[in-house]
Amino acid sequence: MFVQRTKVLQISLLAIFSAFLVELIFGLISNSLALITDGIHALLDSVVTLVLLLAARWAIKPPDAEHTYGHGKIESLGGLIGGIAIFLIACFFIYESINRLQSPPPSVLPGLFAIIGGLYTIGIDFFRIILLRRSIKKVGGATLKADFYHAFMDLGSTLVAIAGIVLVSYGLYFGDFVAALILGILLAILSVKLIYKTALDLTDVISPELVKNVREISILTEGVIDAGPILMRKSGDTIFADVTISLRGDTSFDIAHKISDSVERNIKDKISNVSATIHFEPNWKDVPLDLKILDIAKNVGGVKGVHNVSTHKTKGKTYSNLHVMVNREINLSSAHKISEIIEQKIQEQIPEIFHATIHLEPFVTVPENFNIEDIETEERIKTILEKYPDIKKIGRILSLKFENILKIDIDCSFNKNLSIEKVHDLTSEIEHIIRAKIKNSVITIHPEPY
Repeated sequence: MFVQRTKVLQISLLAIFSAFLVELIFGLISNSLALITDGIHALLDSVVTLVLLLAARWAIKPPDAEHTYGHGKIESLGGLIGGIAIFLIACFFIYESINRLQSPPPSVLPGLFAIIGGLYTIGIDFFRIILLRRSIKKVGGATLKADFYHAFMDLGSTLVAIAGIVLVSYGLYFGDFVAALILGILLAILSVKLIYKTALDLTDVISPELVKNVREISILTEGVIDAGPILMRKSGDTIFADVTISLRGDTSFDIAHKISDSVERNIKDKISNVSATIHFEPNWKDVPLDLKILDIAKNVGGVKGVHNVSTHKTKGKTYSNLHVMVNREINLSSAHKISEIIEQKIQEQIPEIFHATIHLEPFVTVPENFNIEDIETEERIKTILEKYPDIKKIGRILSLKFENILKIDIDCSFNKNLSIEKVHDLTSEIEHIIRAKIKNSVITIHPEPY
């Protein structure tokens, strides 16, 4: 967009500068003060258009270390300068028209050359107005709007100059001055509006309605609980937004990242010129205590895994139990320090927990790939299982070896009327016996009803 604007402004600059040359030359030939004045005005507009062109070019520059949001603000600054220039020129028109209304009629009347020069400038002004209007609709931009107002002002001033030449020829000396006064007031109003708008852009003003829309889009995204602070600013055509969303505290990082991507995508789909950066934070308000405790424990250094987390109340106090796995090679003292850290963090972050009981367990890293079946070991395990009358059927026994680790998966069928507590005790006992006879084994027993 910035590239298109600079091309349009280049064409506009060449056109208005040619009008200056024609009006100056024809005005000198015809001794027309109005045409020479309008030519000087065209020269001033050429300078202003050049300023707008430089502002638009600088705005193209990509973000750098000192301008992390890019250089789009430079275009707003150029629009502000252009607006101030229009206002000053409009004030000059008002002053000059009032002054000439009080002055005696001119002694030298302009001729045909003055009208020809004025008609050329009118053609240039129409060309610029059409070009700039179409470009504003396509790519927008404060610099193009400022130059459009300049072109409109040029047309009005040239029409006033020609009208003055014609009216003076018929003896109506005051007509062009009244028209100039009306034109000056109109341009002053337009320039104040442009100055006000670009000044607001430079102060990072953002529509509250736009902020409200971004918040609603964020909250309506699946997985988002609430939206926190939303900071927005505009640079050129792009609106940058920093959005903070709240997610359930037990949401995994991968899921949280997917939700934030969805929020960013939804904002972009609804408001195309918004570039959003999403920040997410945990919200534990409606998350069960067990999940809060699980999240606290698993994030403590040295913890390899957490399971069987439970909470219960006794005599108005809340207690917690959890199983924590640590490296099997560390000593009891080191493992106990880990459990103390977990207890401390639980009581700091969940004051309602009166006491947490932590069961330490050794953790064995199970390789992903096993390459050797140990048939002899499977037979030894089958012999152990046959000694338990509660086991009604021995299913698959799979033992896979990797270096010094043996992973054993066992399927056993028990009486379907046995309580789950009894089954758990039996499987724990069997695992303990197998582990005592087969070193470095990782055992998983899958109980099934017979």
